[in-house]
Amino acid sequence: MKEYKTITEVSGPLVYVDVDEPVAYDEMVEIETPDGDVKRGQVLESSEKFVAIQVFEGTEGIGQDASVRFLGETLKMPVTEDLLGRVLDGSGEPIDGGPDIVPDERRDIVGEAINPHAREYPEEFIQTGVSAIDGMNTLVRGQKLPIFSASGLPHNDLALQIARQASVPEEEGDGEGSEFAVVFGAMGITAEEANEFMEDFERTGALERSVVFMNLADDPAVERTVTPRMALTTAEYLAFDRGYHVLVILTDMTNYCEALREIGAAREEVPGRRGYPGYMYTDLAQLYERAGRIEGVEGSVTQIPILTMPGDDDTHPIPDLTGYITEGQIMLDRDLNSQGVTPPVNVLPSLSRLMDDGIGEGLTREDHGDVSDQLYAAYAEGEDLRDLVNIVGREALSERDNLYLDFADRFEDEFVDQGFDTDRDVEATLDLGWELLSLFPKEELNRVDEELIEQYYVEDEAAAAEEAAAAD
Repeated sequence: MKEYKTITEVSGPLVYVDVDEPVAYDEMVEIETPDGDVKRGQVLESSEKFVAIQVFEGTEGIGQDASVRFLGETLKMPVTEDLLGRVLDGSGEPIDGGPDIVPDERRDIVGEAINPHAREYPEEFIQTGVSAIDGMNTLVRGQKLPIFSASGLPHNDLALQIARQASVPEEEGDGEGSEFAVVFGAMGITAEEANEFMEDFERTGALERSVVFMNLADDPAVERTVTPRMALTTAEYLAFDRGYHVLVILTDMTNYCEALREIGAAREEVPGRRGYPGYMYTDLAQLYERAGRIEGVEGSVTQIPILTMPGDDDTHPIPDLTGYITEGQIMLDRDLNSQGVTPPVNVLPSLSRLMDDGIGEGLTREDHGDVSDQLYAAYAEGEDLRDLVNIVGREALSERDNLYLDFADRFEDEFVDQGFDTDRDVEATLDLGWELLSLFPKEELNRVDEELIEQYYVEDEAAAAEEAAAAD
């Protein structure tokens, strides 16, 4: 362990040190001030003559008289099954007052990419209990499905609802010993939000099967860059070593990207789009691609990253790059939120690219795909007609058009709007879908197989009686 007292510059979260031999990239560092304060850091840039160190606890109090020790190892996460039920800070230190963590091993937080040949295709349903997701944009094990939100929208409430309700249906035949866990990584959140998260986890008992990482807004930005890696390292251990099906929820990825921009500015890097580093795509891909399944291994890692789109702009670099890497997105809508629809999920721009492989007979129900397609088509037509109503008025529309308008209203009020405390299983979601589709005459259901219509169509008894009377 070599020690230097050659600090030449302190710039934001970075400390520059002259060295007389090369130091490894990402190597861990201890910086001790004359007062005996010890701060941890990580080598961000290395050459033969100097290194740049990013300091996790902030650079306050560090001067040229501080000692720098290079530890000869990269940042590691102590992993053990006993982490379930624990609350840690953004750098993996316990903050819940519980006992010290006795790890089974310490793992490099960078992780190893899953060999593409060893990847198993994601095709098994995860039930979130949220109809707009389960019914219309189904999540499957091993998928990465982000939530695109905006400032002021209740994405935290949706995150908690998914963390609380997410389950692996028993009928899928996972075999004995298959369990489900949640790894929750919060980055740059306020103390008030942190308290809300913890109250909900403790009130509902979800904490018992969760590992929570908390990086607060007043914590150093540098710590924010390691928090998701700590969370994913823990998830990979629980999934691939312990056989759990792990759901990783990361919020807010926008705060993570802002930390990347802050560090890039401190390093005086040439900025890319809107000031973000040019390597942000690669950096995000390193996180998102850690989701998946491995052939022959029981567990899985499924990711739901949450990001707030600055200015509600879905072409902003953060959602834009995220959309390239992930398999779809769940879009929250400000208009639905203002109408009191909870969760305010807009199913039209939302998408789950792996949905078709995770639904159907033996996974959810044989009618799932057809019901989803018909609901989507009918709601899209109702939305188009709303624009027309603003121009010509409802009285100018045909009876058929008015039926689609009524359907769009009921779809939002009954299917999407379920509150943050209601847990609907997929059977209830599909039954509700059929109840809404039965507003239409059978000939309008052109995206549903005739056999399924005969089996599931909910006949309106009053309307049937009227038709019979008219026929007589």
